[in-house]
Amino acid sequence: MADFVDNVILHIKAGDGGNGCASVHREKFKPLGGPDGGNGGPGGNVILEVDANTSTLLEYHHRPHRKAGNGKQGAGSNRDGGRGEDVILPVPNGTVVKNAETGEVLVDLIGVGTRYVAAQGGFGGLGNAALATSKRKAPGFALLGEPGDVADITLELKTVADVALVGFPNAGKSSLIAALSAARPKIANYPFTTLIPNLGVVTAGEVIYTVADVPGLIPGASEGKGLGHEFLRHVERCSTIVHVLDCATLDPGRDPVSDFEVIEAELAAYGSLQDRPRMVVLNKVDVPDARELADLVKPLLAERGLRVFEISAASHEGLTPLAYAMGEMVARARAEKPVEEPTRLVIRPKQLGETGFTLRRVNETTFQLTGEKPERWIRQTDFTNDEAVGYLADRLERLGVEEALIEAGADVGVEVVIGSMENGYIFDWRPSEAAQTRIGGPRGSDSRL
Repeated sequence: MADFVDNVILHIKAGDGGNGCASVHREKFKPLGGPDGGNGGPGGNVILEVDANTSTLLEYHHRPHRKAGNGKQGAGSNRDGGRGEDVILPVPNGTVVKNAETGEVLVDLIGVGTRYVAAQGGFGGLGNAALATSKRKAPGFALLGEPGDVADITLELKTVADVALVGFPNAGKSSLIAALSAARPKIANYPFTTLIPNLGVVTAGEVIYTVADVPGLIPGASEGKGLGHEFLRHVERCSTIVHVLDCATLDPGRDPVSDFEVIEAELAAYGSLQDRPRMVVLNKVDVPDARELADLVKPLLAERGLRVFEISAASHEGLTPLAYAMGEMVARARAEKPVEEPTRLVIRPKQLGETGFTLRRVNETTFQLTGEKPERWIRQTDFTNDEAVGYLADRLERLGVEEALIEAGADVGVEVVIGSMENGYIFDWRPSEAAQTRIGGPRGSDSRL
């Protein structure tokens, strides 16, 4: 069973808003004391929060569906409904959130405590006390709560580490992490022993840094061969790249210099890693033939401006100078890097047009009305209540929909579809009556319907 997951698709649903309440205050000697229906409570949000104690996305691999609580319905005596319970999902530091359908990056979560509202809860509906006006003193209806957001998002983890160990399978990366730190990764004498990135904490004097083993790099890894395409993204967070080269390999056609060039080509093909400082480690020099080969290729790699270290992860030879050298590079990178701040989330409200809606003529007898406001008002309307439908008509008129229909040459009785053509609401349009005749009659009714 997998114990490390760094890419999952999460299906989330925010809570629906509670409905408003239509109530009239009644007590002795005051049979009609006025409207007192409370508002519905807002639905809960689905929130992603960076947690220092979370290092994998395994929990969401097993349970990919998450839903927040619904808002409570309003009640009489001006009692508002309670808010739906938020669902807070802990994620590791360095999690990238993407739209699962388009691949668009929504946010890059860095910094413990950073929060991102992935799905917004629906607003609660207004009660009839909030809808009362001088002309409609006792509304016989309330607004419905709005549904919460539904989304499919991709969570992609990019490990936050200081040093990335890259190299061919069986080059000794896991053995090196085990020798330098308290990490105990799986070590065996066959390719692709490491199937997940391993992390280890190394102390070199006053510098404490983390080292990550990036598994599965072979020729073509950036194009999907082996396992490298799944884990190359973990290198992006690292400030230093260390090549671990196997000087004792028996594979034909391989040597430390060609291995270095192949891995460099894969890193270049992946992109955005050319500016990272490099260091080269010639491993397994405890083998006599490997030591001779290391002495031969060390000057060739040093000519390229690289610091080269001969080590043996098995016998721990040369590890102390290597640990301090990596610590120096990390300290230099930290000094040059600006102070890391939690991700600043910028909220940009949706920009509406001049009228807030769009009217489109579909054919001679049908018009389509779309826009944030009219579609939201449709969701708030209780169509079993004639007075609520009449209130919707008044809102659309104040928005300018009626004038737009007249300017578009609409005839009396044409169909107006609000929303999508497949799932929208269809009305037969007729010019509205005089204002003084709109409101009247029994509560819950409308003279136009």
